[in-house]
Amino acid sequence: MKTIINTTVPDFSVEAYVDGEFKKISRDDIAGKWAIFFFYPADFTFVCPTELLDMAENYDKFRELGAEVYAVSTDTQFTHKAWHDSSESISKVKFPMLADKTGYLSEAFGVLNPDDYLAYRGTFIVNPEGLIKVAEVNDNGIGRNSDELLRKLEAAQFVAEHGDQVCPARWRRGEKTLKPGIDLVGKI
Repeated sequence: MKTIINTTVPDFSVEAYVDGEFKKISRDDIAGKWAIFFFYPADFTFVCPTELLDMAENYDKFRELGAEVYAVSTDTQFTHKAWHDSSESISKVKFPMLADKTGYLSEAFGVLNPDDYLAYRGTFIVNPEGLIKVAEVNDNGIGRNSDELLRKLEAAQFVAEHGDQVCPARWRRGEKTLKPGIDLVGKI
């Protein structure tokens, strides 16, 4: 297996359901800002609505940090709309729901399951230059937590701004960071 950390998001253009409208979303839309790609298996399922609701409840926090959230599954934009219209939880989603009908994005990010053509639960933080800085993939029975994703986004943004410092485990904005160097070797 090879990593996709620090690789560029591939060129793409897909249909999306976005807050009551169908739109095209492409790599041009993510240029110059932080992006979260939040892959999930399928609409009208079980763990997925709990995750999308969790992201929806924290969407304003992601936006305050200058990041856009992109939910991605291999469903169509029409299925996304139907789910949005019929589910109390999903009706709260305001971020784009990308229709990866061909599986191109899921495969490019390494989360497409070839056995059922559904995406694994992949979460990726992309910097304004289009480089993947955080990659996490869960098996489909394991839900994610948007609070932890917010913390990782803040850490990625801090490291991008302060390249000589790193964020330790459980780091939160405003807490002490580390400056790697020979003086720290064996002292932590």
